[in-house]
Amino acid sequence: MIDWILQIFIYITIADVLLSWVPDMRSQSWAQKLHEFANVPQKPIRDLFPKDIPIDPAPMIVIILCQILMYII
Repeated sequence: MIDWILQIFIYITIADVLLSWVPDMRSQSWAQKLHEFANVPQKPIRDLFPKDIPIDPAPMIVIILCQILMYII
């Protein structure tokens, strides 16, 4: 059950990253809700890195942590 939830969260994170490349889709209400949901675990990770780096490592770190949890559990 937890594996399934983590897998869904990985898909949500990937969808959020892909939607960030399409600015017109970001204005949709469902895309904003998806971003809010995916941003919950990413915000603390983003706060650890400087603001001026060109690439956001938070989604990749969240995906890796989810996969580690799936392997452990």
